[in-house]
Amino acid sequence: SAGNYDDGSSFQIGRIDMVANTGTYVDSPFHRYADGVDLAELPLGSLADLPGIVVRRPWENKIATGQEAFEGLDVRGKAVLVHTGWDRHWQTERYGEDHSFLTGEAADWLVENGAALVGIDSNNIDDTRLRARPVHSKLLFAGIPICEHMTALGSLPDQGFKFSAAPPKVRGLG
Repeated sequence: SAGNYDDGSSFQIGRIDMVANTGTYVDSPFHRYADGVDLAELPLGSLADLPGIVVRRPWENKIATGQEAFEGLDVRGKAVLVHTGWDRHWQTERYGEDHSFLTGEAADWLVENGAALVGIDSNNIDDTRLRARPVHSKLLFAGIPICEHMTALGSLPDQGFKFSAAPPKVRGLG
């Protein structure tokens, strides 16, 4: 750009092109609802320095995680991370097929009990074999961010840790 300015000023102009749902990512309400808050509008407190809890639900036992997995747990204000071990299939054809997910009833329970954020170590928090997304719909309608494609949740303790998943604040991105 220096040739465009009498004083030789130059400026770096960057460009980033990518699909937003790449790698481990956070879904904001705007991902599901056109009038929901986008990544730029999510309060930092809903994404960072949250007390965390890990719920262990090995996919080999059952790919659906229902509300019974959470009953009796104190999830209020916490990042609730569902460790299924599905991340071991990353970069294989198996990863996208018949993966671990939460049920709509589990989402209802998490909303009613005040979860701050919900994450899972599979490619989608909903059952993608169906043409509906009740977990996304319920959690995001309640303003609860979702974190998908998580890895290495097995290395976390069941509780007693802080969790942060703060994406770049991009306007118009869900």
